[in-house]
Amino acid sequence: MANDASTVFDLVILGGGSGGYAAALRGAQLGLDVALIEKNKLGGTCLHNGCIPTKALLHAGEIADQAREADQFGVKTSFEGIDIAGVHKYKDDVVSGLYKGLQGLIASRKVTYIEGEGRLSSPTSVAVNGQQVQGRHILLATGSVPKSLPGLEIDGDRIISSDHALKLDRVPKSAIVLGGGVIGVEFASAWKSFGTDVTIVEGLKHLVPVEDENSSKLLERAFRKRGIKFNLGTFFDKAEYTADGVKVTLADGKTFEAEVLLVAIGRGPVSAGLGYEEQGVAMDRGYVLVDEYMQTNVPTISAVGDLVPTLQLAHVGFAEGMLVAERLAGLKTVPIDYDGVPRVTYCHPEVASVGITEAKAKELYGTDKVVALKYNLAGNGKSRILKTAGEIKLVQVKDGAVVGVHMVGDRMGEQVGEAQLVYNWEALPAEVAQLVHAHPTQNEALGEAHLALAGKPLHSHD
Repeated sequence: MANDASTVFDLVILGGGSGGYAAALRGAQLGLDVALIEKNKLGGTCLHNGCIPTKALLHAGEIADQAREADQFGVKTSFEGIDIAGVHKYKDDVVSGLYKGLQGLIASRKVTYIEGEGRLSSPTSVAVNGQQVQGRHILLATGSVPKSLPGLEIDGDRIISSDHALKLDRVPKSAIVLGGGVIGVEFASAWKSFGTDVTIVEGLKHLVPVEDENSSKLLERAFRKRGIKFNLGTFFDKAEYTADGVKVTLADGKTFEAEVLLVAIGRGPVSAGLGYEEQGVAMDRGYVLVDEYMQTNVPTISAVGDLVPTLQLAHVGFAEGMLVAERLAGLKTVPIDYDGVPRVTYCHPEVASVGITEAKAKELYGTDKVVALKYNLAGNGKSRILKTAGEIKLVQVKDGAVVGVHMVGDRMGEQVGEAQLVYNWEALPAEVAQLVHAHPTQNEALGEAHLALAGKPLHSHD
């Protein structure tokens, strides 16, 4: 620790994940004296156990699929299998490079980095390594861990979390994935590409249930075509070991057996035993409660990231951390519109969205005030070249702005940037339609969808 015990920082951050390090970098850039405390590795869940390594696995799976299916493009290849050690090396090299870069960024901004397990000890201090780190303001950013269910013990061998799945030393012959949300469908997709026989168990009516229902149905259709099995609408009851794997029983008595069970029912906040409640911080089910500016009920304490009940996305953590730093530096800040945050599930095919669903729009504006349009990617030249299927669905307030963009298809995550601008700038379909989109690109499909919604369809039927 570079500063002595008498130092009072402008900002002390507990947790070096996406929200914490973003606040540290932005705060230091704005002239604040910042201390960042982290017990594990800088970068948190996203860099080491989430976004980055899972997408590396998914890309390795994509390469495997391309090798198997190259004949359809007139390319002769042979697929000899998955070298899981090689996959892990590739994944770990990606993570390592980004980790070193992040460490360099923190050092270059002259953030005081303290490695150790911290605990909130007062409204203006954090205890770590036997010392009290004092701050005019404290930011709690301790993140999340994989959740389980009562009576379902994760052993790291047959019953595993996403953390274990990222380090699994083999490709399982068969797997049950408990949970059909983002984490569940991404691992199901990657494992299927690796050759695993996969079954997803989701208690709600659809996969990726927070997405527009049309996107869920399109993904389900694509997964059926890929041979990924799923059981929807019935909740989990119990899991038990078999001679060589796991048996899962559902509430209706139906059973499934596989080599491993991945518990992918979401992530819960890391807050227990860290002194938050003792210092009077308002909480609910382990989450720290904040206002729209990320401030808790204790004036000197803010919180961001997976620790608060907002969208559990790394880019949300970045935005929340930067908002806190800018507020403390005296800049004018604007609350985050969480509906305007892009959301991407990186399975094959990808599911991407921004704004609200058609159902939510009808609830807010009335059924007769909402217009929805679907543009099939079959009409998009680049998507045909890539041999991907899917749709772009636009949700519009009648005679008004587009309030939702929902996309399914390979590489749709790369198109959500323009969709984000459409939603956040409250664009009218005619305004987007007058923009010239490059041809042939998948991005052009967004332009074509808006052309159709504006009443002048080109490569689509009226």
